Amino acid sequence: MYPRVNINIDNLIANTKKMVDLAKQNHIDYVMAIVKVFAGDINIIKEIINTGITHIGDSRIQNLKKFQSLTLPKLLVRIPMLSEVKSVIEYSDMSLNSELKTIVSLNEEAKKQNKKHEIIIMFDLGDLREGYYYSHSFINDINKILKLENIIIKGIGTNLTCYGGLVPNREILSRLVEVKHTIETNTNIHLDIISGGNSSSVNLFGTNEIPKEINSLRLGESIFFGKESSYSTYIAGFNHKNFSLEAEIIEVKTKPSYPEGNTSINSFGEEVEIEDKGLMKRAILAIGKQDVILENLQPVDTNIEIIGGSSDHLILDITNTDYKLGDIIEFNVNYPGLLHLMNSNYVYKNYLKK
Repeated sequence: MYPRVNINIDNLIANTKKMVDLAKQNHIDYVMAIVKVFAGDINIIKEIINTGITHIGDSRIQNLKKFQSLTLPKLLVRIPMLSEVKSVIEYSDMSLNSELKTIVSLNEEAKKQNKKHEIIIMFDLGDLREGYYYSHSFINDINKILKLENIIIKGIGTNLTCYGGLVPNREILSRLVEVKHTIETNTNIHLDIISGGNSSSVNLFGTNEIPKEINSLRLGESIFFGKESSYSTYIAGFNHKNFSLEAEIIEVKTKPSYPEGNTSINSFGEEVEIEDKGLMKRAILAIGKQDVILENLQPVDTNIEIIGGSSDHLILDITNTDYKLGDIIEFNVNYPGLLHLMNSNYVYKNYLKK
């Protein structure tokens, strides 16, 4: 079936095991696999749960609901909405939090369900996404949370690079360590988990830049693509080509490369810049912007060029090739490309395993 995304399960298992080993060498005991890129596909998730990871994390509670048969603790990595508190308690064992009102609501719901719910309190170290700002007062809220009978403060965490592009280093991560010391000095608790960010922190492995107190990372791209996300560089020894897209040619025509007549915006409201290259052999593929942002695809055949598309069509320049109607074109996909493809019900998922 086409279009389809090919998923190399064996490579994913090998990468996950390597990351667990590499993390342990850098005093990271809690490797939380963040699987949101797979859009709740349990066929993939169940293959990696015995690799040494400690938690399965996702940003959508609907996906965690699908994982209830899996034995690993489930972590909600997006701050919970007040409107989903009931589901958060029902389907996740732990959640990231930064709002006292939400935590109080989680406690009330946990009482109703006769459960204890673990939380990681998030701190903003300067990237300016979620969390208490590290240099502002937060102890009063911590003490209020400690009085909640059905909430367990499991640890603290931070997020880096996702919004502000703040690159982790010892100075930045030491801010989280200072938060840890402040909390433990002013309360009677010990924080089990100090979560020092995501795949951007993998860039620090082997550099002595990660403070020893940091014992957890939440990892997605570094595991599944073998790429750290601070500078988008590949990690040596990991599998990097684990996903590809295949789509079928539904038309091949030689046409002018530039529209004839006055032009305006396209169907997406965009002003499109089109270069006049004379006559061009063009192929249309049965996939489009409804399924993936075209800029996140890269043709494996370097003689092919993506020149545009619409919601259901991808247009290629195949002038220097011999492709014909019905042929299959393969593309490499990056992290955001895979995220969209996995969320498309119109893209078949093809699992490759020995």
